[in-house]
Amino acid sequence: MNAPLGVLDLVPISSGSTATEALRNSIDLARQAERFGYARYWFAEHHLNPGVAGTSPAVVLALTASATSTIRLGSGAVQLGHRTALSTVEEFGLIDALHPGRLDLGLGRSGGRPPGPPAAPLPTEPPVVDGRAPNGLRIPPRFSFAHLLGSPRVALQRKLLQQPGAESQDYGEQIDDILALLAGTYRSADGIEAHVVPGEGADVQVWILGSSGGQSAEVAGRNGLRFAANYHVSPATVLEAAEGYRAAFEPSDVLDKPYVSVSADVVVAEDDERARELATGYGLWVRSIRTAEGAIEFPTPRQARSQVWTDADRELVADRVETQFVGSPGRVADQLEQLQEATGADELLITTITHGHADRVRSYELLAEEWRRR
Repeated sequence: MNAPLGVLDLVPISSGSTATEALRNSIDLARQAERFGYARYWFAEHHLNPGVAGTSPAVVLALTASATSTIRLGSGAVQLGHRTALSTVEEFGLIDALHPGRLDLGLGRSGGRPPGPPAAPLPTEPPVVDGRAPNGLRIPPRFSFAHLLGSPRVALQRKLLQQPGAESQDYGEQIDDILALLAGTYRSADGIEAHVVPGEGADVQVWILGSSGGQSAEVAGRNGLRFAANYHVSPATVLEAAEGYRAAFEPSDVLDKPYVSVSADVVVAEDDERARELATGYGLWVRSIRTAEGAIEFPTPRQARSQVWTDADRELVADRVETQFVGSPGRVADQLEQLQEATGADELLITTITHGHADRVRSYELLAEEWRRR
């Protein structure tokens, strides 16, 4: 049986467009995704990116919750490097108070934080031969994000997001505090209780997002939480992330066995040629992220074709371009089934960016129709 499909939305701004139009388009897409039968709709958090308007998942979620009625809504993910456990629970508690039982609180370590502890060796390393998983899924060489963490733009982002002199709380401790505040069991070191209203007892699903088998996967497993592995961000480490989580998993009141969602970049059209045309701008857009300049406004195919590429540019984006699923509904659905099989995913999270909003909506519609037929 095929896994349920969800949506991951960055609220992209297309060239020649505005943040206002991007937000309106995302809310419209959420309405359409609900109609198409998608299980959940998540918003990412990014800062200082000219081509991305999704700066605050909680704010966009509140707006989208009022425009939809049944689809689950969530963050993919709240960046905890510059937030507190209390502020996170309070924000989602406010939304849950008016839209109970529909929220996914996705939590991540991102936001320019230094890497966490290295991943512990797995009992059995995921087998990858000649860049392929055993079922043929493309697993490209590992990409180093070190230059991004050291970039002046990322340093400025951290400075602007944090109070002067502030230090981020240990990620595992922060997750523990969030879970305790939600459950109403929080006690300070000297025994003082804290009760969040609204927030305590909120009917939210807590997810941990991670790109490797390191701290995020370990924290998710240790707490018996749902885990989202990012094939679309770091395709080289998706198997490691999923298996690291499963190796660390301990049953909880939430789950008695591991539960994994895996993301993928996707563009679907009526035929392969049209889909490739719609995806033309993707490489240039990824390049802007990987060079640490910040995501540019998503280009038209013509604008993208005018870019002069160097070998270094192509190498910079190769892993992402090679692992984007682009084509007809049948071709992309085959690739998603391959991803599901290789990772053992319980759900798949689809992120699609095209220059035209109508093309983006149509991509999700075509995929949903094909997925239902399988």
